[in-house]
Amino acid sequence: MKLLPHAPLNDLNTLGLAARADWLVTLEQPDEFAALRCDPRWAGLPRLVLGGGSNVLFTCDFAGLVLLNRLRGITVTDEGESWLLHVAAGENWHHLVCHALEQGMPGLENLALIPGCVGAAPVQNIGAYGVELARFCAYVDTLRWADGESERIAAADCRFGYRDSIFKHEYQESHLITAVGLRLPKAWQPVRGYGPLAALGEQPTPQAIFDTVCATRMAKLPDPARLGNAGSFFKNPVVPTALAERLRSDYPTMPSYPAGEGQVKLAAGWLIEQCGLKGFSIGQAAVHQEQALVLVNCGGASAHELLTLAAHVRDTVGARFGVRLEHEVRFMGATGETTLDEVMA
Repeated sequence: MKLLPHAPLNDLNTLGLAARADWLVTLEQPDEFAALRCDPRWAGLPRLVLGGGSNVLFTCDFAGLVLLNRLRGITVTDEGESWLLHVAAGENWHHLVCHALEQGMPGLENLALIPGCVGAAPVQNIGAYGVELARFCAYVDTLRWADGESERIAAADCRFGYRDSIFKHEYQESHLITAVGLRLPKAWQPVRGYGPLAALGEQPTPQAIFDTVCATRMAKLPDPARLGNAGSFFKNPVVPTALAERLRSDYPTMPSYPAGEGQVKLAAGWLIEQCGLKGFSIGQAAVHQEQALVLVNCGGASAHELLTLAAHVRDTVGARFGVRLEHEVRFMGATGETTLDEVMA
């Protein structure tokens, strides 16, 4: 277990924002958790678990303990009709997708190139191109901060929703995710109803889907190593069918998708683009030129500039379409998670 006081976080968040934590601890083995939770230095301090830092915006310095989850390991069990992958939380998500495909275990290819670590996947219930993590999740293994005991949480108890789970609510502070179980059926069926995947034909190969997803994401989304960003900044809004129909009468080409009884999912990026905000900037923070759903750090942007830009985008879309955008990126204040409304109040 590695320990660093007054630690810089600039290189630990893909937005590249300057921030520090009172303490930074790197967890590499599960048995290090006992010593970590019993150390009196952390008693009463706020905690934040970081994986790849690809979905977090530090609004200021963090006055507590940041825990880097670097647990590693992948084991595979043949269950007959499916493969069960037990994956440690610190594994890179995209590397897992590649590994599974290379080993003849398809299913995750629609989720290729999503940044971050495996442990963050159930928190957000990550999803792309018609597939969400919940489709394959069998369980989530955790350690409880209160007593140090392990707890396996079945997928049915994770309360998965659109970019949501129990780990963003009741279990956010109480449980540390150590591994995720993924069940991939051997009777693979392609999911090809979204975007460019529909052009692949009736029976595309898993590799063809993987290649198309990667090419599409690389063409639209900037590389965080070159241009600081956290991927999709806003969630695609889910609105009542009546509102979607009113908007469609004014904007016939507006993309929309069924989202359950009486609800429709709209494309946040399209709404932002229609407001003419592509390339709009405040200081060194900007709406990406190619993908309006992504806010970028052009170099040296402050948290205030990014937050002000996010508020402007949200308010502009709300004024034009009557649709309120919610940020998908997690905002971290001095003592824990916060929201755009709270920060800008």
